[in-house]
Amino acid sequence: MKKFLLSFTLTVISICAFAQEEISHANSTYNKSFIAELGGPGILFSANMDFRFKKNPLGLGGRIGLGFVTADEQVGDPNNYDYRRRSVITVPVQLNYLFGKPNSVNAFEVGFGITYIGKKLDIMDYYENEATQVFGTASFMYRRMPKDGGFSWRIGFTPLIANGIVQPFGAVSVGYNF
Repeated sequence: MKKFLLSFTLTVISICAFAQEEISHANSTYNKSFIAELGGPGILFSANMDFRFKKNPLGLGGRIGLGFVTADEQVGDPNNYDYRRRSVITVPVQLNYLFGKPNSVNAFEVGFGITYIGKKLDIMDYYENEATQVFGTASFMYRRMPKDGGFSWRIGFTPLIANGIVQPFGAVSVGYNF
């Protein structure tokens, strides 16, 4: 777990450093966003960095975040139904593509990725004998982003996939484009 957290921290630092370099080279391009999201790939709540791979607010990009979820954990004997509430860290990672017209504030996002959960918990009908720490994720979202950077928001359908089950889910988020 320590190696994972170290790798995650180094990745976020390198993305932030890359983002700072990009801003200095192209002041007129707002292709990065900081997003606070309720629901979605972070499951309960997550803070995410979303970025495009080119100097364009549309096209191929990715996102990485850090969030948390609260769920039940079985305590003691498997035949005993004692549970306790636990909060654990989630790490959503996705590749996504933004479709839209170049000068429009409207975009449609399609993304696919995974979410790592810090501990096996009973989440979304995945009971203890089938609990997993990795969920597949998808996102189909409307995104409103201003042309000159600033406040943005998103809303959409974000199913979770694990153990052969697709769980319908949704997300709402607010962010800041820079």
